Amino acid sequence: MKKIGILTSGGDAPGMNAAIRAVTRTALKNGMTVMGVRRGYNGLINGDMVALEIRSVSDIIQRGGTILYTARCDEFRFEEGLQKAKATCIREGIEGLVVIGGDGSFRGAGDLSARGIPCIALPGTIDNDIAMTDYTIGYDTAMNTAMALIDKLRDTTQSHDRCSVVEVMGRHAGHIAVNTGIACGATHIIAEEVPFTVDDVIERIQSTQTTGKHHFIIVVSEGIGNSQEIAKKIEQATGVESRATILGHVQRGGAPTVRDRVVASHMGHYAVELLVNGYSNRVVGMRNGNMVDFDIKEALAMKKSFENDLYRIAMDISF
Repeated sequence: MKKIGILTSGGDAPGMNAAIRAVTRTALKNGMTVMGVRRGYNGLINGDMVALEIRSVSDIIQRGGTILYTARCDEFRFEEGLQKAKATCIREGIEGLVVIGGDGSFRGAGDLSARGIPCIALPGTIDNDIAMTDYTIGYDTAMNTAMALIDKLRDTTQSHDRCSVVEVMGRHAGHIAVNTGIACGATHIIAEEVPFTVDDVIERIQSTQTTGKHHFIIVVSEGIGNSQEIAKKIEQATGVESRATILGHVQRGGAPTVRDRVVASHMGHYAVELLVNGYSNRVVGMRNGNMVDFDIKEALAMKKSFENDLYRIAMDISF
């Protein structure tokens, strides 16, 4: 293999640049030419790409976002779009592709692999909702960002004896919620994976009031939503001034943590080794600290388990 491409697709995640750097330099060390595809599969369809050299990826490991930009691409869901992307690869001499993104990006990589362009996918999403891996690029940074913001919010919450209902990201996964909730000592954590009613939250607040607690943090995962309504009901039932704060996309930004930089570098290096050794249609992951890889269809069929034990611990100690 003499020439490969690399792209980032879907939502951005801190650590993507570290992966781009690792893929580029590992490929260059193996005598390959590397093309950076801009704006995900859109760039692959439209031929929007740039050659990456050693110095092209200098001083990016500490940067959030992605230097290749990212986008979603509806056209890639259809055969015409896939054929355009394949034609671009053939025209540019791209013999393999590394795709960094979430499950939607994996489906695209699988479809392109089935049409003769070998693809290796890396899990880049802050939600940590990819079942075949213990860890996804960007997850640690997002949790640390959420924790830092909730710590700051707690200062004013405590000063005013308020209840802060804080919504963190995680569209269909409560991993950020349960981990930041336990790290911030939240009074209650509301995650999509755990049945709840607002009355449960109110009862917990009232119970902790009897022990002398006057301010409260309630962490809500994005998949639940309705944070404003939850805050309103809490205030009506308890008399505690309650406000909702939606942290939003700030959790995707910022310099990646040590863990995200190291994991992304390891995964990027591993992805190129797979291509060098003739593999295709694989997703790279981490299990028990070791790099693993799975067939893309197999990976997409897996179901991510929720951290029920950690949630139970959070509820046992946060009151």
